[in-house]
Amino acid sequence: MTTKPAMPRARNRRRKTRTAQVNHRPPIIASTLNANQLDLSPGKEHLVCPDCSTWCPVTGMLGTPKLVPHHTGRAGAAEPRRCTAGSNRRVTIDVEVSDWRTELIEAVPTTASRRATKVLPKPKTKPAPATSQIRPAPLSAEQVRQAFRQHQQQCPACKGEATGREGQPLPCRDGERLAVTFLRLLRQEPKRRTVREFFARERRRFDRQYAAAAPAKRTSQWAVVLPKVKDADTRRSHLPAGDAPTESPSVPLETLHPAC
Repeated sequence: MTTKPAMPRARNRRRKTRTAQVNHRPPIIASTLNANQLDLSPGKEHLVCPDCSTWCPVTGMLGTPKLVPHHTGRAGAAEPRRCTAGSNRRVTIDVEVSDWRTELIEAVPTTASRRATKVLPKPKTKPAPATSQIRPAPLSAEQVRQAFRQHQQQCPACKGEATGREGQPLPCRDGERLAVTFLRLLRQEPKRRTVREFFARERRRFDRQYAAAAPAKRTSQWAVVLPKVKDADTRRSHLPAGDAPTESPSVPLETLHPAC
C-alpha cells in the first residue's frame, strides 16, 4: 500500500522588508510632512517618500524607523526603477498618533471647502437701458383723472377727515399736484389731438404716394431687364434639329415679361 506524499506548504512571508542597511542621508522628520502625507495607524505606518512621491511602508517602529526599499512609480510598471535616494532612509517619528489624527480630521472640512461646487447657469437678463434712452410714456387727461379719483377715495385729507392740532383741515399736496396736472393736460388736449391728427394724415398721404409709385417703379425695373428677357425668349423659341423628346415637359414659348 502506497501513501500519497503531503503537499508542501509555503511558509509565511514577512509583510515588511527587513534589512540592516541604513541610508546615509539625514532622517525624514515626520512633523515636516503634511497630515495627508503620513499614516501613523498602528501596524500600518506609511509615508510619502520625499524623493519619488511614492507611498512606502515604515519598518522598525520599535527600534530605528526607516523606509523600506521601494521602486518609483506604480507596481507592475514596464520598467520599474529602484528609489536609491529614499530607500532605507531613517525616519524620525516626532508626532503623536492622537495629534496626527486630530490634524487629519480638522483638515477634512478645509479640503472640502476648496472643492469646486456645481456651477449653476446664471439667467440671462436684458441690460437696463441708459437714463438717456428712457422715454416716459405720455400721460393723457383721462389717466390723470382716474388717478386723482382713486387718490380722493383713499386720502383722508382729500375727504376732509384729517385735521391739525387746532382742528383745521390739512391740505393734501399729492391731491393738489394731481389736480393741477389734470387741468394742464385738459387744456393741452386739443393741441395734442391736432398734432396726432396731423401725423395720421401725413402717414396716410405717404402710403398713397408709395402705392401710386409702386407700379411705375416696377415698370422701370422691368425696362432694365427687358433686353435680357427678350434674348432669353428668342433663344427659347428656336427648336434644336432632330426629333423632339417624348418624355419631357414642353418648352414654354410665350414671353415671360408683362405686356407694356
